[in-house]
Amino acid sequence: MQTNFTPAQLSDPHVAESESILRKCVHCGFCTATCPTYVTLGNELDSPRGRIYLIKDMLENGRPADEEVVTHIDRCLSCLACMTTCPSGVDYMHLVDHARIHIENTYKRPLKDRLVRAALAAVLPHPQRFRLALRAARLGRPFAGLMKRMPLLKTFGVMLDLAPRLLAPPSNAAQPGTRAADAEKRGRVAILTGCAQPVLRPEINEATIRLLTRLGVEVVVPEGEGCCGALVHHMGREEQALVAARRNVDVWIKAADEGGLDAIVITASGCGTTIKDYGHMLRLDPAYAEKAARVSALAKDITEYLASLDLSRQEARNVTVAYHSACSMQHGQKITTAPKLLLKNAGFTVRDPAEGHLCCGSAGTYNILQPEISATLKARKVKNIEATKADIIATGNIGCITQIATGTQMPILHTVELLDWAYGGERPTAISPSP
Repeated sequence: MQTNFTPAQLSDPHVAESESILRKCVHCGFCTATCPTYVTLGNELDSPRGRIYLIKDMLENGRPADEEVVTHIDRCLSCLACMTTCPSGVDYMHLVDHARIHIENTYKRPLKDRLVRAALAAVLPHPQRFRLALRAARLGRPFAGLMKRMPLLKTFGVMLDLAPRLLAPPSNAAQPGTRAADAEKRGRVAILTGCAQPVLRPEINEATIRLLTRLGVEVVVPEGEGCCGALVHHMGREEQALVAARRNVDVWIKAADEGGLDAIVITASGCGTTIKDYGHMLRLDPAYAEKAARVSALAKDITEYLASLDLSRQEARNVTVAYHSACSMQHGQKITTAPKLLLKNAGFTVRDPAEGHLCCGSAGTYNILQPEISATLKARKVKNIEATKADIIATGNIGCITQIATGTQMPILHTVELLDWAYGGERPTAISPSP
């Protein structure tokens, strides 16, 4: 793609990076076939190629974002299926990240949107606040239908629908400290506690710690670690995201320097994609660039790390698993075979749903901010999963678990919960005792 940025514009490293990304696009349109919003809406501006044109025009002319640009960028899930498909290697992820920051800095959203986004940014990254909000949701749930009919409160009604009816108590898995290996020590890792996941599904990290320590891996929950910053990063709130990144970099570097780390294990693939990008996010910060790159190199999805341990093969189980590959896993981190191979090696029968490349519609806060598109994608995803006739769904991202669970009666678990069971742990309560 030909560009016409001025030398003054290109002196900004963010603009220079976006310009180099734009120049790689050859307008081939391969991305349109795998873009969930284009497949759903059929609008060229809701495809990666269309959004690239909008971003180029906005940045090249140095103008503030307008309503049209914001509408179509907001509809992007950042699923990154386009990057898997693109034959030219267009780095759409960092381009759309830059566009979102530009929107946040130059566009004044309607009051309702500003309030919703401010509430999400103030609550979701903080487990205690999130837990209080979910408790309050119990009182508001009877009014969800009414709220969804009121334009000013519609988004809050959507949030009430997504809120779980039962809330697990705080887990010891989130408490700082070291969990010693139960067998001969073969490694030492830190684990990301996260923000939403320990509130919604604390059993995921509990299963991870049990499995790793049984396998001889020491697990550290470092003091001071917090939200990875992904939620606010994808809302264009870059400074807030960088504050979160720097805090975690400091915490993990300290843990690595004090006792050594083989990996920073992450059980939410959406977080993993962001943490693996810390090196890029902080590349211009002289105090953090090197440390952030070191953290990104240590970051591993739990299945990525388990695949390196050469686990023993288990006897076949009478359980069929539909594996949903989260977008942040398959497109963001390019982890496609490890989770399925681990499940098969653990004795499960694994089935791939049709259209596995398409997003389920969760995408961080997308199912709150774009509920109609999200609901359409969820219905399509659930239909394909249920067609597998599997006993259970497995995936590696809390957002997908929450989203898909609201559309099906099939039980859904994190992959590591099944692996914990297969390698000596208790049977997850979601699985019938019959197998």
